[in-house]
Amino acid sequence: MKITRVTVREIDMNMVKGLASVVFDDCFVVHDLRVVDGDRGYFVAMPSRKLPNGEFKDIAHPLNQETRDMIQEAVLKAFFQMKKEKEEKAKKGQT
Repeated sequence: MKITRVTVREIDMNMVKGLASVVFDDCFVVHDLRVVDGDRGYFVAMPSRKLPNGEFKDIAHPLNQETRDMIQEAVLKAFFQMKKEKEEKAKKGQT
């Protein structure tokens, strides 16, 4: 399985700094992965829903650490690239 596309958009909701969608093998997409700025740095949280008791339950998640690492690496790379491009564009607008 390969990640064939990652799209990310910046938001600012407390610790959540971005939302991402990941396409696998050009045939399956997972939306609403969250880029979180946590106590130990940035990480990717899987899409989840709030249960009636107030707890959150993942809707989709990797079954092993290797896949989790692959997803996190791809999403964070796209997130920081998007931020870099946004900053460069803002600098060009200032000159």
